[in-house]
Amino acid sequence: MRITVDAMGGDAAPFEIVKGAVNAARKFSDHKIILVGDQKQIYKELDVNGAIPDNISVVHTSQVVGMDESATVALRKKVDSSITKSVKLVEEKEADAIVSAGNTGATVAAATRFLRTLEGVKRPGIAVAIPTIHGVCLVIDAGANIKCKPEHLLQCGIMASVFCKYILNIEKPKVGLLNIGEEDIKGNDLVKEAFPLLSSSPLNFVGNAEGRDVFDGKFDIVVCEGFIGNVLLKFAEGLSISLLSAFASEARKNSLTRLGAWLCKPIFKQLYSRSDYSEYGGVPLLGIDGICIIAHGRSDSKAIQNAVREAIQFRKYEVNKHIVSGLERVNSSLMTAI
Repeated sequence: MRITVDAMGGDAAPFEIVKGAVNAARKFSDHKIILVGDQKQIYKELDVNGAIPDNISVVHTSQVVGMDESATVALRKKVDSSITKSVKLVEEKEADAIVSAGNTGATVAAATRFLRTLEGVKRPGIAVAIPTIHGVCLVIDAGANIKCKPEHLLQCGIMASVFCKYILNIEKPKVGLLNIGEEDIKGNDLVKEAFPLLSSSPLNFVGNAEGRDVFDGKFDIVVCEGFIGNVLLKFAEGLSISLLSAFASEARKNSLTRLGAWLCKPIFKQLYSRSDYSEYGGVPLLGIDGICIIAHGRSDSKAIQNAVREAIQFRKYEVNKHIVSGLERVNSSLMTAI
């Protein structure tokens, strides 16, 4: 498998990105890693990471999309950016997947424009696994679309169910629709219209999910519009960091709290590991005709290595093929019901 890595994307690029790509190339030696970006900077970082693995190559680009740039403007004006080139390599069949910790909007826009969506998919969706007390809850969409139709939410539920089955090993994932209450009469027009679509589908839809339900293990998947999903994701991340920081601050107050913290160190370590985004590597952009793994903007080398692993798993279990067949089954079922 050939995986392009956007070497210039992310807060710690290119140092951490190149380091992570090198580690991935060494660990997954049967696969090829293509570093895309300013070759002068890339080779400089490769030099400090020891011998360059044989399965690493470099493709030069002259432009970089900043994290604060408009996705559409960047796509139009920066045609030789590391993000665009990474995606174009997949479009031209010179690579099979892309990993980027760069501008999420630009990555989504480039992947959607050049790779297109899978047959039957109206809109792609970003699926993010949020840790819960019983495992993880997959939230979709977490930022790819801010204006959705009910059909888009149904398709997000289908795509996420496929991902849960083949990647997270959840045979029949419980699907919920994010809303302000459990009752089907609540919510805005979008969720009110999406509710009957999800209810009548073959999905294991168990009803509306309130914000607190994301973390209690009641749902394996929570479907929502991208704007809300992105807010939810960043709120959860910020809350996790704040709580861990508060625990650490309280633990340093006196000798008794320091002793208690020392005794609980294994627990804190496990909690941190469960909430550490680098453990997950990246999140998939589901629904595009290709493989696109979006890594956190603050990704370190560990996160990039794990993002490459995610791309390999995505290909191994043929997630896209199962998404297409899943959509066909649901469409057939809905037509029969009508």
